[in-house]
Amino acid sequence: MILMFGHLTIDPPVVLAPMAGVTDAPFRVVCGEQGAGLFVSEMVTARGLVEGNEKSLEMTRHHPAERVRSLQLYGSDPAVMGDAVRRLVAEDAADHVDLNFGCPVPKVTRNGGGAALPFKRRLFAQVVAAAVGAAGEIPVTVKMRLGLDDDRLTYLDAGRIAADQGAAAVALHARTAIQGYAGAARWEAIARLVDAVPGTPVLGNGDIWRAEDAVAMVAATGCAGVVIGRGCLGRPWLFADLARIFNGEGPLGPPDLGEVVAIARRHLELSLAWYRDEPSAVRRFRKHLRWYLQGYPVGHDAHRRAGLAETEAQVLSLLDDVDPALRVVGSAVDAPRGRTDAMSRLVLPQGWCDDAEADAQVIDPRVAVSGG
Repeated sequence: MILMFGHLTIDPPVVLAPMAGVTDAPFRVVCGEQGAGLFVSEMVTARGLVEGNEKSLEMTRHHPAERVRSLQLYGSDPAVMGDAVRRLVAEDAADHVDLNFGCPVPKVTRNGGGAALPFKRRLFAQVVAAAVGAAGEIPVTVKMRLGLDDDRLTYLDAGRIAADQGAAAVALHARTAIQGYAGAARWEAIARLVDAVPGTPVLGNGDIWRAEDAVAMVAATGCAGVVIGRGCLGRPWLFADLARIFNGEGPLGPPDLGEVVAIARRHLELSLAWYRDEPSAVRRFRKHLRWYLQGYPVGHDAHRRAGLAETEAQVLSLLDDVDPALRVVGSAVDAPRGRTDAMSRLVLPQGWCDDAEADAQVIDPRVAVSGG
């Protein structure tokens, strides 16, 4: 299978999901070294780019090793979104732009952004159209959820709107916003979206923990490719297995801990070079270190040391001390990683759900935070 986004060829048809605080440049490079695909940045606020916010601009940087520079933007103001994409085009800062309509966290949805926006069909169409119109030859894709909750499902209408406005592909995280990351992803909804937008590639996202799950999702839904989120946390080697299985080869499965340690060392090396500040780089790396050890019987003390590491030397000492011959515990292969919680409530602009067809004027916050 080969996936096309405009002029871009994605082979195998695998996309790294943008994850706040996770998919920075060092992690994207580590994943890319394991297997091919498309590796998307953490989400960046459109307003932050337009206003020259230092953090937002920094997050648009890509490592020289990244073959395709893929950025995810979020925002709810069409004019600002258009300006942000035009800036990326003018500065030759991206080869692909993804729009976030799936984030359920309150600081995004309270302003009508993320998972809130598809409920307002006209505004949603305007934001997508603004990005596509400003992007020129750069493909723009859309990532969304099923809807706000089971009573307010929006994915079929939103998928059709995105396709009508020129989106190069639509990705569906098959959970509602209120589900957050809890419960099972509803793959049958991905199949319904495939039927609803003929001619537009649909990517499936949710509950892919091993390479076999990706093949099962494609077979069950007819989707054109898969989006890998929490399944790759601490497991960049999953992209190597995905490349193998989409090439008709058998996946190798979880490697022994020695191979994982080698990947972790490479990840740390990239982080130190990228951030040029040891304390900051190590603090960012610690969560990855805990994920790398997850599922291996390394003992409580190793996990404690991973969570407390402050220096490169402490990380390397821990990696030296673990047994490289350890194999993953079988039950851990399919165990969820990262967040598994539902949202306690949805935070939306006042009157947001009174009328899905009504015009909506939303102003992105003046101090918009990139990264989710």
